[in-house]
Amino acid sequence: MRAMVLEKTGPASKASLHGSDVPEPAPGPGEILVKVCACGVCRTDLHTVEGDLPLPHLPLTPGHQVVGTVKSLGEGVERFLEGDRVGVAWLNETCGRCRFCLSGMENLCESARFTGYHRDGGYAEALIVPADFAYSIPEGFPDVQAAPLLCAGIIGYRALKISGIEPGGRLGLFGFGASAHVAIQIAEYWGCDVYAFSRGEAHRRLAEELGAKWTGKTEETPPVKFDAAVVFAPAGEVVLRALEVLDRGGTAALAGIHMSSIPAMDYERHLFYEKTLRSVTAATRKDGQELMDLAPEIPIRTEVATFPLSAANTALMDLKGGRINGAGVLVV
Repeated sequence: MRAMVLEKTGPASKASLHGSDVPEPAPGPGEILVKVCACGVCRTDLHTVEGDLPLPHLPLTPGHQVVGTVKSLGEGVERFLEGDRVGVAWLNETCGRCRFCLSGMENLCESARFTGYHRDGGYAEALIVPADFAYSIPEGFPDVQAAPLLCAGIIGYRALKISGIEPGGRLGLFGFGASAHVAIQIAEYWGCDVYAFSRGEAHRRLAEELGAKWTGKTEETPPVKFDAAVVFAPAGEVVLRALEVLDRGGTAALAGIHMSSIPAMDYERHLFYEKTLRSVTAATRKDGQELMDLAPEIPIRTEVATFPLSAANTALMDLKGGRINGAGVLVV
């Protein structure tokens, strides 16, 4: 089968992924083999390829926003049948026994394994996933529209929960890419007033089309203070800006897996008045299932730019350069 394989980390502009013929994997007990139809292009993939994240091994096939069909079943799998349409997300496996798993915080499991990081992912014609960590895809979502829900959507949804935003609240979104363009639809459905920050004019336009009350660049001053903020941009200086425009008692949630260094914080300016700063680490299967149930109810509509599998390097470069409005998706 064909796969876009990372053998050595480096700048996306150097085309670090190489098209390769690799053996099709066989599912073990409790696993399914998924024939990939579409795979979202995530900023985490960019951090993986460029070496921002310490990798457990190389070579590696990235990709963790997968929509496909079950091609074969491992021993003992009863949850799915061959031909079922499924989704595969970032969280690939947990121990199920530690205090985090047993308390509903499996995203913090120290033995967690991740798709496209510990195990080969969806920049390929097929991949393996434990059946218990796959999702049924809701009806009404074509493959390319569903793919961004599997990470951009799930992380955006968890970030909103972590931020504590409530219906009718004022929410700031910093960085308006794949996750934010899903999160705004959820927040609008909850009746929130959303204010979006982005350096890209096209991204600000999309935010306005999706219901933002106001849009601007990070350095601009919004017309109100926020009850909550979510920072999607992987830039540490944006964190301080988000804290500056939080109202008293507000929470800023950081939704990225990687971020540049956060500059020195001024206590009174940034954190006083009982403001809270929280990070978002992966997501639980409960988060994913809640989003899958909510998506058709809203309904969420994803804005996508599609690329063939062989153009994965181009997709990553476009993501890095801010040239994708919404989410990038590889069509396999």
